[in-house]
Amino acid sequence: MDFKTVREMLKRIFAITFTAAVLACTASPKAQKPVEGIPNIKPDEQQSLVAKEVVGLIENYNYKKIKLNDSISSIIFDRYIKALDPSKYYFLESDIKEFEANRHSLDDDLRIGDLSAPFYIFNVYLKRYNERVDYSISQIKNKYDFNQNDTYVYDREKMPWIKSTAELNDIWKKRVKYELVNLKIAGTDDAKNVETLTKRYANLKSQAAKFNNQDVFQILMDSFTEAIDPHTNYFNPRNAEAFNQEMSRSLEGIGAVLQSENEVTKIASVMPGGPAFKSKKLNAGDKIIAVAQGADGEFEDIIGWRIDNAVSKIKGPKGTTVRLKVIPVGQELSSKPQIITLVREKIILADQSAKKTVKTVESDGKPYKIGIIKIPAFYADFKAANAGDPNYKSTTRDVRLLIDTLKNMDKVDAIVVDLRANGGGSLNEAIELSGLFIGKGPVVQVKDYKNNVKVYKDEDSNITWDGPLGVMIDRLSASASEIFAGAIQDYGRGVVMGTQSYGKGTVQSSIDLNSLMNSGVLNQLAALFKKKEVAKTTVNPKEGGQTVTIVDKNGIPQLGQINLTMAKFYRVSGNSTQHKGVIPDINFPSIYPLDKIGEDTEPSALPFDMVNPSTYTTVYDLNTIKVNLNKLHEKRMLKSLDYKMLKEDIAEGKKRESETSVTLNEAKLKAERDALEAKSLARVNQVRAEKGLPALKKGEKATKEDALDFIEDESMNIMVDFMKQTEGSKLTKNMNKPTPLNK
Repeated sequence: MDFKTVREMLKRIFAITFTAAVLACTASPKAQKPVEGIPNIKPDEQQSLVAKEVVGLIENYNYKKIKLNDSISSIIFDRYIKALDPSKYYFLESDIKEFEANRHSLDDDLRIGDLSAPFYIFNVYLKRYNERVDYSISQIKNKYDFNQNDTYVYDREKMPWIKSTAELNDIWKKRVKYELVNLKIAGTDDAKNVETLTKRYANLKSQAAKFNNQDVFQILMDSFTEAIDPHTNYFNPRNAEAFNQEMSRSLEGIGAVLQSENEVTKIASVMPGGPAFKSKKLNAGDKIIAVAQGADGEFEDIIGWRIDNAVSKIKGPKGTTVRLKVIPVGQELSSKPQIITLVREKIILADQSAKKTVKTVESDGKPYKIGIIKIPAFYADFKAANAGDPNYKSTTRDVRLLIDTLKNMDKVDAIVVDLRANGGGSLNEAIELSGLFIGKGPVVQVKDYKNNVKVYKDEDSNITWDGPLGVMIDRLSASASEIFAGAIQDYGRGVVMGTQSYGKGTVQSSIDLNSLMNSGVLNQLAALFKKKEVAKTTVNPKEGGQTVTIVDKNGIPQLGQINLTMAKFYRVSGNSTQHKGVIPDINFPSIYPLDKIGEDTEPSALPFDMVNPSTYTTVYDLNTIKVNLNKLHEKRMLKSLDYKMLKEDIAEGKKRESETSVTLNEAKLKAERDALEAKSLARVNQVRAEKGLPALKKGEKATKEDALDFIEDESMNIMVDFMKQTEGSKLTKNMNKPTPLNK
């Protein structure tokens, strides 16, 4: 989508308002209340200016057309407190009561750039954090009775705030005991456990000392922008750089997206094509508890580390070796970690291309060949394309080549496009990819913040594949994936299988705040910061409480960027993909919790709505066929062991989500872990028995034959049913002509 006109308009308006802000910023800000006992972190003038301007951009150009008021202020307040202390481990009830005075004034403060209140709240948090760490360190060498039947509540989110320091001490003493019993069950001796845990908490204190005003401002702005909508985001200069590096789809490391959960570094997803993916040893949900450099380096315990510091240990130059201590997904921290060695690579995300596989399914004595095209993202090398490179990479070009091979060499009878875990990408690629299957016609509609609706069409009447088509989606299929799946469904071009998609139907424009200002304003701003002697280039200060202002090589302070929601997607049928996503024709149970993942779980998400349908002609009427496909699918599920196990896994996951505490009794905790391991082994052996494979013994590792992809396997059966239902129609005939590659 072209936002050039909007950006130019913003640039003119922003330059005027920002000039006024720069001239006015010499006024003394409200004095920030000091917090004794720690180096206080304070905002700088740059952040004050950015806060004011982001308010203006959101109020005038966000799709919601929302004005900040006391109600929004209250939401920002709650989000900010939760971002700092989600499990209520640090703040006292008295702290929260003191902070309440700011509940309905944050909107006014942000509008005038007064950040003193949220920075004061953060400094109180930092003091409480240090108090908890100091107390924990003092408790590590205590003698604990691991035969007691006491418990540790690790999730206090829905519980009241703690009233006294004595109550907090009791909670943290149990936390220390829990961490010690985990280490004990893992098999190390008591002296080593004390040493490990002492280092762990020392790391916590060390990392807390490195907080700076950039960190605090980012937390505050996240709380602010996400109170407006989930996909309007401000990035401070450091995070803006990281975001844009990611968007350029190039990095060096192991190829995994990491996140922090309960102070543990966790794998959020594994990138196709990277070292982690190729090793087949790392999975989403795995916990990384320690990192070592090289083949012989000493392991560093990273539990409790800042996520960016943990990432910096795991990332590194291509060709170098990193070793990880990993607790596999679903296992407790008390489980024995696996040691995984990886060689870092340069990972070009644009090269994580669509891939094909071919599966043959026997039915009634007849073989059916099905080509599966896995698309990890909707990518395009715009730089190469604009430079006139005839071989530039893109999703559509890669998929066209794959289809040509599947048709003319593999001689497949059907094709399935696998969009599971595809979070989207290029809108243009979603349109062109749809055109490979439906030919010329509208694919998606976009309504901007002024309520203007534009229809985006595929203009090429050539169809690359006119045979039986399936699309696989899941809860993580979002944005461009939903555009493609929705178009295939609306046109009646194929059958959509899987679970309800994410529901992200909004469009963001990335706005570099520096680019909105003219050179005169930038120079004036640079002179101001030079005069005040606060401009620094340090990004990772070792001293606590340091003010960090990011400047470029010319001394110009960098303001970061905002990704502003300015439009919404709509299907050609007129339905929005927002909030509801795409509902499959053949529905599977979701391995991801639908009540925790998805646009409809976000309180600030834009609602579902509709626009007028586009003028389009459906390819086939598949309604009757879809009814029959569902009946055949349900009949198979009644006697499917894989389906039974999938439902058991989902039920077990829901049970674990409801748990908030854990036993501190060593024997009971070990028995629970052993029972989980035994259950896992029994399930693997059930599958192996069905496949005619010998049972594994305790301690033996699972093989490739044990890997299950029930949803893919059943989707292949559905496609066979689809071909049988449509046998003799045009839908079952392949196009045998090679397709031109210059689209």
